[in-house]
Amino acid sequence: MTHLTDAVSVALPPAVPKPTSLTGQRESTLQLWRDGGAETGVWECEPGTFTAVRDGFHEICQILTGRATLTAEDGEVTELGPGSTVVLRDGWKGTWVVHETMRKTYITIDTNPT
Repeated sequence: MTHLTDAVSVALPPAVPKPTSLTGQRESTLQLWRDGGAETGVWECEPGTFTAVRDGFHEICQILTGRATLTAEDGEVTELGPGSTVVLRDGWKGTWVVHETMRKTYITIDTNPT
């Protein structure tokens, strides 16, 4: 069993440059569990803009802190803040604009497990 008493304040690894950032953001991920095609953990990202593609997996996010605006490739806009839950299905493409440092828990599920 893996248990976090407080995902909001758990120490994360040092932040690294986010590969898809358009503004030089840094991110940090604490992977808590992985089994086959599923993974869960805690992620944090600095303010700025990045692109994202969910190709081959679904992602479910629970926002803990911070605020962001997601704009899907089809133009759908979603505002996220503490307490928000969002499901990004396989094939989702879009842009995240992180307004305040954001921390979330996430679950990814591979849609093509081997």
